[in-house]
Amino acid sequence: MSEDVILVVEDEPELADLYSGWLEQRYAVRTAHDGEEALETFDEQVEVVLLDRQLPGMDGGAVLPLLRDRKPEVQVAMVTGAEPETDVVDMGFDAYVTKPIREDDIIEVVDHLLHRRVYDDNVRELFAAISKQIALEHEHDREDLHEDPQYQYLLSKIETLREETADLAEQFDDEEFRTALSALQ
Repeated sequence: MSEDVILVVEDEPELADLYSGWLEQRYAVRTAHDGEEALETFDEQVEVVLLDRQLPGMDGGAVLPLLRDRKPEVQVAMVTGAEPETDVVDMGFDAYVTKPIREDDIIEVVDHLLHRRVYDDNVRELFAAISKQIALEHEHDREDLHEDPQYQYLLSKIETLREETADLAEQFDDEEFRTALSALQ
């Protein structure tokens, strides 16, 4: 088992137990059932947070910046049943996952986020922005999105980040990093 600590924040106890059960074969897992408990459970050891967007009381959108204030480099996947709207453009998560989610998908997301943490900040920001673009395009008609100023801002940001990271792939030995970065360009 890895020493990496994963925090599962899910208000439905059955789902929290299910996600934890899937992950605890590989990682140390903590759970929280609302935003306040998430903040109490979160510390410097947590590397990845699977954060439900719709929590009672303090929702995931309110919890996220508080986690980032405590540990800016923590990787956060918003795991939610909510269809993404363009408000996700301004949210600081690293991946957006729509429920229902399967075991292999949740493990893949966590593995990917753990691997991402070693990347340059610009590359991490690029991956996060593309994740937002994919989530929005999956749920909305592209013509409607192209008229939305927040979506246009997101596309512009992706293009800028792609330009800024174009030479980074050559600086790393990690074949997976080079492959992932090349696929984005």
